[in-house]
Amino acid sequence: MADFASDKKSPEYFFMGLYVLVGAGALMTTVGFFGCCGAARESQCLLGAFFACLLVIFAAEVTAGVFAFIGKKVAIQESQKIYEDIYDDYMKNPGGKVNRTIYHYHLAFQCCGKDNMEQQMGLPCPENIQMPKNCLVEIENVIDANLRLVGIVGIAIAGITIFGMIFSMVLCCAIRNTRDMI
Repeated sequence: MADFASDKKSPEYFFMGLYVLVGAGALMTTVGFFGCCGAARESQCLLGAFFACLLVIFAAEVTAGVFAFIGKKVAIQESQKIYEDIYDDYMKNPGGKVNRTIYHYHLAFQCCGKDNMEQQMGLPCPENIQMPKNCLVEIENVIDANLRLVGIVGIAIAGITIFGMIFSMVLCCAIRNTRDMI
């Protein structure tokens, strides 16, 4: 994995991720501004904009969740393919620079190789593994467990978003009813 950092395209991916995070932060600041100012000024327009933004964010969360669930098998297959490519490169040239990469894979997933023959072939495995595990199975287990955790966090965030939409509409209706009485 450390060898991928020397790839010439890495800084572009880093900056692309940075731009996405800055854009998401700017969007959340705008949404927060609508909600805060709408509540403070008792503005139905700003509260409506806050509701609309939360609705769009909720739709994006649901869409991302559906795509993550549908694409889980593809993510597992691609991750396993990356490992198999690195494994094949190591088998062709055990002393090459892929040696560190495959070792970091083994360390991260606490596994060693694709079957039980790797110990005899001199594959670089971490010392603290008592019984070597199949890396392809471990990659699937880790992605499965982490995707489940991301799903739980996504559901919690979606619930908070729904509460925000409900409270913004309740406040908007209360402001309208108060103005009707005056």
